[in-house]
Amino acid sequence: MSDRFTRLLITGGSGFIGSHLVEAALARFPGVRVTNLDALTYAADPEFSPAAGGERYQFVHGDVCDAALVGSLVGEADAVCHLAAESHVDRSIDDAAPFVRTNVVGTQTVLDAVRRASARSPIRLLVCSTDEVYGDLPLDAPRRFTERDPMVPSSPYAATKAAGDALAVAYARTFGVDVSVTRCGNNMGPRQSPDKLVPRFITMLMEGERVPVFGDGLHVRDWLHVADHAGAMLDVLERGRAGAVYNVGAGCERSNLDLTHEVLSALGLGDDRIEHVADRPGHDRRYAIDASVLRAELGWSPRHADVGEMLAETVAWYRANEAWWRAARGRVAR
Repeated sequence: MSDRFTRLLITGGSGFIGSHLVEAALARFPGVRVTNLDALTYAADPEFSPAAGGERYQFVHGDVCDAALVGSLVGEADAVCHLAAESHVDRSIDDAAPFVRTNVVGTQTVLDAVRRASARSPIRLLVCSTDEVYGDLPLDAPRRFTERDPMVPSSPYAATKAAGDALAVAYARTFGVDVSVTRCGNNMGPRQSPDKLVPRFITMLMEGERVPVFGDGLHVRDWLHVADHAGAMLDVLERGRAGAVYNVGAGCERSNLDLTHEVLSALGLGDDRIEHVADRPGHDRRYAIDASVLRAELGWSPRHADVGEMLAETVAWYRANEAWWRAARGRVAR
């Protein structure tokens, strides 16, 4: 059992990263009860129910912007991990309104609930964010993003996440809320929605389609296995400093084009399945994360530090779970 808490609320626990966090929390803390609040939007798995949960796991279907519901659930918890978010850049370019609502108003709703409940009993809060709040780096930059870098977001999605981060840090300073923020790189692993790059390419190729690569394909992303990310968040939840930001990254950079070649290779296919398409507006060139603070302060390190191995494991999962990704792709299309 955690020495710090016994009742954990996770928002967005039926999504890709959230579901892995639910499983990791149940495994790491045998005496902790986990409640998952999720609206079950297109990117969530409506059938998700952790096998190890039993009576220690509760699912609540609801909206993170519902102040009464969130307040009630936070009041029953002594720790909260806030992951509920809209997270697809292209969708934010098409329509930013849902991103503002969930990522800004939803985060404020959680922060207010924790602030009020903490007046009665201490509550620890973690807010999960993204490296995209920093904007981008030149391809030839000899550095990585640190927590001291300013937030200069490029997309509506990243801007709304930056706003949520700023609110969290402000609530720590103004109200004394015991909150830390984590900012991660691109995640890879099982159960990711098929509208994201890796599962989208895997499933399209399995269907015999060509895959679209934006622009020259040289945009670089820093990849992280979702299980390692979940472990880092639990480390920060348990031992992170209030008001602090922690970068989470495995130092696994790949250009989108190189990653596409690796997906093709894993499926035994050739480069003729690549189609270069017009670049996305405001497309960030390079993300690279310096996670040295997390490593030095909390002793975290990734178990998966090779993109090729991460990718092979992910391809194998989608090959073995065709019924799951077909159902998930149907939700995306609606």
